Amino acid sequence: MAGELFRVLSLDGGGAKGFYTLGILREIEGLIGCSLHERFDLIFGTSTGSIIGAMLSLGKSVKEITDTYTNNVTKVMQASSASDKSHALTALSDKVFGDARFETVKTNVGIVATRWVEERPMIFKANVAQAHGSKGTFAPGFGVKIGDAVQASCSAYPYFNRKMVVTEKGDRVELIDGGFCANNPTLYAIADAIIAMKKAPEDIRVVSLGCGTYPPKPVSMLSWDYWKKQTPGVQLLQKTLEINTQSMEQLRAIMFKHVPTVRISQSYSEPTMATDLFEQDLNKLNILTQRGAKSYADNEYTLKSYLC
Repeated sequence: MAGELFRVLSLDGGGAKGFYTLGILREIEGLIGCSLHERFDLIFGTSTGSIIGAMLSLGKSVKEITDTYTNNVTKVMQASSASDKSHALTALSDKVFGDARFETVKTNVGIVATRWVEERPMIFKANVAQAHGSKGTFAPGFGVKIGDAVQASCSAYPYFNRKMVVTEKGDRVELIDGGFCANNPTLYAIADAIIAMKKAPEDIRVVSLGCGTYPPKPVSMLSWDYWKKQTPGVQLLQKTLEINTQSMEQLRAIMFKHVPTVRISQSYSEPTMATDLFEQDLNKLNILTQRGAKSYADNEYTLKSYLC
């Protein structure tokens, strides 16, 4: 006999392109008629997905998160240097999360970052049931504030500085963007649900949301020096993260094809959709939100079966 459904929400990284994800979530929230933390038993997020996921886990509405993005994301992206971007991100984190810690979340979470020295993931979790070993010394979020974990997950080096955190055990750990190890964290989330939390695969329902894929921004000869110095690096970073995203999705489909999953991350080829993770044009970002809402509509039947 099937057990009670265990619902998982997984949110990709993608910088400013997270507006696309918010378009999908806006419609999901309308579908279920309650806060998302009340329907999802586990929320995983990487980079921009960690901001959204952490805010959802604290009980924030999608509108509150979208307003936060609208009022703050371009300020972070407009900062000229890595230090300035990191300072802007810290200011945003302090405003949004304050001193909140992982003990205060309203559902199970996973915030993905990457250890700089050890070159392996560091995933911040609130529930000891999610631990894959070392349960005796488990501390929610390793004793780190939610805002610091989110900053680490978003630190897309070298465009942001690396983030240093100090754990409850006194370990100093230098971290960079979680997208370098799992820009699409769905595989990690399913592993937690099945292996750590002992949920039966047939009882799990996974909603995996990307940020969409888009053409690169065109070269402007008027800013050729800037283009030569900056944009190829942005393209390389974006390509690296997208390869990671697709690799993780391919592994998920092979290893956990028996776990019911809906993956939403549409590709766009129109030149007018050209963008990247550092997009600063709010009009363009609003279009991404609208495209996310349309992507939801294309998958509404499946989402209803998973969530209602």
